[in-house]
Amino acid sequence: MSRNKHAFLGGGLALCLSLLLAGCASRQPGSFETALAQRIKQKITIGGSNAVNPLLATPENIARGQHAFAGFCLVCHGFDGQNTGVPFAGRMSPPVPLLSSPAVQGYTDGQLQWVIENGIFPSGMPASKGILSEEEIWEIVTYIRHLPAKGSLGEPPVYGGQAVETP
Repeated sequence: MSRNKHAFLGGGLALCLSLLLAGCASRQPGSFETALAQRIKQKITIGGSNAVNPLLATPENIARGQHAFAGFCLVCHGFDGQNTGVPFAGRMSPPVPLLSSPAVQGYTDGQLQWVIENGIFPSGMPASKGILSEEEIWEIVTYIRHLPAKGSLGEPPVYGGQAVETP
């Protein structure tokens, strides 16, 4: 092979490699990307929009939901569903959403149930199917609709925080 062909192949390989690596850079999505993704999720990709929560929002169901939430969700969402004491929540791509946000609260109960059961790929939201019962999932949905004030329950002990005792 001639010297020019080697240079051309080497330069082409370097260009492809740099383009590939540039495409791997992680960054926070912009407001347009976030709004578009949220709209697509709410209208197209997230199922369950017609499912109705069979549980009433009684103090007992909310407390059971909080308990189930603490067992499955607190590592990423904190005790309060608002990422209190979760050091990595804002650094993930996409970031862990505040469950009190209008975007999350804009889902129907059925969509929240669907997300908890099936997860959201390729985000960090895992599926709970086979881990939580259907009733526990609906209890978590009930809790998400009645979240406490941000920080009011303390930080998860897993991150070195001190949880506040709740009645």
